[in-house]
Amino acid sequence: MSGDRGARARIRRLRAMGLVMLVGICVAGCGVPADGGRRGELRGWVIDTPVPKPDLTLTDTNREAFDLRAETEGYLTLVFFGYTYCPDVCPVHMANLGAVFGDLIPEVRDRIKVVFVSTDPERDTPERLRSWLDNFDRSFVGLRGSLEDINAALSSILLPGVAVIPGEHDSEPLIGHPSAILAFGPDGTARARYLFGVRRSDWAHDLPLLVEGF
Repeated sequence: MSGDRGARARIRRLRAMGLVMLVGICVAGCGVPADGGRRGELRGWVIDTPVPKPDLTLTDTNREAFDLRAETEGYLTLVFFGYTYCPDVCPVHMANLGAVFGDLIPEVRDRIKVVFVSTDPERDTPERLRSWLDNFDRSFVGLRGSLEDINAALSSILLPGVAVIPGEHDSEPLIGHPSAILAFGPDGTARARYLFGVRRSDWAHDLPLLVEGF
């Protein structure tokens, strides 16, 4: 019986990973140049028609209201929808960003906000979000709210909604979510997207350009 449960758990993990990869592929297909290449100086995917930052107010890790547009106005804002129990995509994205942040000059670093929006608000308590993000950088903002509000925000920026795969036999659920980080320029519109697999060297190259309002 334990072997069967283990096999089913592995299947659920593979399904969730496949779902995240599919979501990432869907995201990648929107705004990518027809020849499949990157345009201009950026190493991320340039968005053909810039998308406005979502009108979204959630709760931060201090349990205070956080108006995304108002709190990040004038900053380069990197927004990622994920969850702290994610086995791969989320910690890798955040670790890469955290490593690069430590090497940025203050003139660039101080003009960037990284916002992590939980797609698993039931398990991602404010305390867990704060503790998890602190592993990467203490300046990273953690937000949580209802899945209804989060899915509405995802729809407004042309990203697929959250998919919850229930666990079996008291195991934890797995969450399907977009695998891309969206970079909103100081003007409040998304200029580029960064898919899972983006390298630290790419972030180090692009962040100063994005800060200047590429």
